[in-house]
Amino acid sequence: MTLKTFTFAGLAALTLALGGTAAHAAGYPDKPITLIVPFSAGGGADNAARIIAHGMEAVSGQSIVVENKAGASGSIGAAQVARSAPDGYTVLYDASSFAINPVLRKLPYDADKDFIPVSQAVVVPNILVVAPDSPYKSLGDLIAAAKAEPNQHTYASYGPGSLAQMAAELLKKNTGIEMVHIPYKGGAPAMVDVMGGHVETYFANAASSLNYVTSGKLRALAVTSEKRMPELPDVPTVAESGVPGFSVYEWNGFFLPKGTPDEVKDKLYNLIKETLENPETKEKLGHLGLTTVGSTPEEFAAFLHSEEQRWRDVVKANHISLD
Repeated sequence: MTLKTFTFAGLAALTLALGGTAAHAAGYPDKPITLIVPFSAGGGADNAARIIAHGMEAVSGQSIVVENKAGASGSIGAAQVARSAPDGYTVLYDASSFAINPVLRKLPYDADKDFIPVSQAVVVPNILVVAPDSPYKSLGDLIAAAKAEPNQHTYASYGPGSLAQMAAELLKKNTGIEMVHIPYKGGAPAMVDVMGGHVETYFANAASSLNYVTSGKLRALAVTSEKRMPELPDVPTVAESGVPGFSVYEWNGFFLPKGTPDEVKDKLYNLIKETLENPETKEKLGHLGLTTVGSTPEEFAAFLHSEEQRWRDVVKANHISLD
């Protein structure tokens, strides 16, 4: 084979490959999509993912199969997606830990380089809760007590490196208080021990704690959203309670492995956006206390960068280590 012949053959093969990729992207999705949720079934992220997946099926006409790959604060499932084929048919549905893990853990992937952010799906604030008979009637009361007795007061979390821990650490950083972290293996046992007075306070996910607050089983001191929650109009925000600029949300979002064609990413984004704008989907998510977002890939990437930097600053300032 002459060099000229080889060159033409190579160009022909490349053209065919690119044409195949374009054709594949044009028909996306033309088979079931696997949505990896790196947390246990029945949790907040899993419940939201299944609602959204059902809506995506109605829009796309394709099955969206939710698979739970829990462990290591979400990093096991994320690693699986990072290693998967970049064709748009294996998608990661991760949560706030995606931006926290890189500043606390040695990971089997590079969160910034091995994934393509597609869209932030939902957000939900946290509620700072105490037992019904707690002496603290406000966040100001808690801060005053913690300042008077450093490291003599406790806060719970649903695990080391969780957003519940990081929200409390951000509060410590912004107020100068010192409290002791009591980690649990999930949100449910953390709330049970707060109700029983075994640990003093907890930044609980609103989706899982709102019913306990409205039923009087927990007392809400403040919410972490920028504005008061409509469901708790008498509960002030943390910022209103004397910590200016404090705002923390738990969030979920969609990611693709690096190398996925832009055409596929854009089609997936449009599918997600249409699904999240559907009134039925919004209503179902709203019943869980979730607010839909549907940000663009560019907006989501910028958000992730700001979140990772914020938690990196908190980890450095508070000397947090998981060792």
